[in-house]
Amino acid sequence: MPLPAVLRSEWMKFRSLRSLQLALAGGLVATTGITVLVRATSGGPEDDAADFDPVFASFFGLNFGQIAAICFGVLAVTADQAHGGARIWLAAVPRRGLYYGGKLAVTGGLALTAGLVTGFTSLLGGQLALGADGVGLGATGALRAALGCGLYLALLTVMAAGVATVVRGAVGALGLLIPVTCFLAPVLGTGGAVSFLPDQAGQQVLHAHPEGPLGAGTGLAVLAAWTAVAVYAGLRALRGRDA
Repeated sequence: MPLPAVLRSEWMKFRSLRSLQLALAGGLVATTGITVLVRATSGGPEDDAADFDPVFASFFGLNFGQIAAICFGVLAVTADQAHGGARIWLAAVPRRGLYYGGKLAVTGGLALTAGLVTGFTSLLGGQLALGADGVGLGATGALRAALGCGLYLALLTVMAAGVATVVRGAVGALGLLIPVTCFLAPVLGTGGAVSFLPDQAGQQVLHAHPEGPLGAGTGLAVLAAWTAVAVYAGLRALRGRDA
């Protein structure tokens, strides 16, 4: 099966599986909805703090939306493995690298598109909810943060797909990814090696003025490195075992 046919088949899987559509939409709804809700009802001490960052405040809901992105990446892989489906797909696309690359391309492309929409709606919605404390797209770092949100969610999704390919199970992949990307930093604190965790590094792009050892671009580069390792490990695992 040539590459265009592989891409079309992955697109058809997305269109036919409700779970994938819900997971992708969940990132947008959770990020934007929770951000607007929290910013519209909060105020006082946090917004009055000297280090308050109105740009980063517009992405409060990303802490929840990124879980949906991880679920989307994991389900994109594990949906093929349900009921022995992987054997059928690998029989249709014997070149495992082509099959794997087509899946990651479609999954990452969809995540990037949804992530960019999420970035702009969350930023604009958050600024409106902040009222007089809000800033526009022309503020320092605002446009970069909206675009960076899309890249962040796309990289996180592809990383999740790579890990799911290694683990070959949704429960195991989610049990590994969600604690590492969502709960490890709050437990360990900030600074030092924690700054190089996938979520801490990637989210630097959401700050108007990134703090710590990583900047906006270098933070995304660190997340891209995590993603590359996961993708490579997934490819090695896929090529080295039976379906």
